[in-house]
Amino acid sequence: MILKAEKISKSYGNEKIFENITFSAESGDSIVITGDSGRGKSTLISVLGIILQPDAGDIFLDGKNITVLGDKEKSKIRNWNFGYMFQHTQLIGSANVLENVLVPTLIAGKKGMENNAEKLLAELGLSDRMYHYPHQLSIGQKRRVTLARALIMDPDIVFADEPTNDLDKENSEIVAEKLFGITERGKTLVLVTHDSKLTKKAGSSLRL
Repeated sequence: MILKAEKISKSYGNEKIFENITFSAESGDSIVITGDSGRGKSTLISVLGIILQPDAGDIFLDGKNITVLGDKEKSKIRNWNFGYMFQHTQLIGSANVLENVLVPTLIAGKKGMENNAEKLLAELGLSDRMYHYPHQLSIGQKRRVTLARALIMDPDIVFADEPTNDLDKENSEIVAEKLFGITERGKTLVLVTHDSKLTKKAGSSLRL
């Protein structure tokens, strides 16, 4: 699956966040977006992931312009083709860890995914937190739950924003292995990070 952006720009009010960005990623690629704080890296990931609409330019998925699609079609792509690991974990406070991970499967109407969710949580060292609620988790644990949720639908492209923030060395390595492992199965990873170890692992980079 090929993701391509052509001359995309984004502003907030009179503030230009980025301009005329051209970007492409193919199956199996790992690409890191770098740059100083405030340069729009998180915004760019949200635009590439069709969460935010660019002010100009187009985004294509396998040659199809997805920028011009309606909300329903974009929502389907976000749920089935894309996975997101946000910098702010955005977990549902009233749902336990397992339920949070399964949210994308419920939206998609995909049943029988509990075993997959449990396996993902085990691989991320969270088996003993499966029935805990977000307020009972550390920030690092919340981040790993977010990663499990991003991967539960086995998406073609994963967008990860500062995925190892707030994680100790051991858990950073677990998360990095899980994220970069998807590229070995032909999936694509696009990430923002200040972690030099992750930057070195990436196949290519885009600096804002």
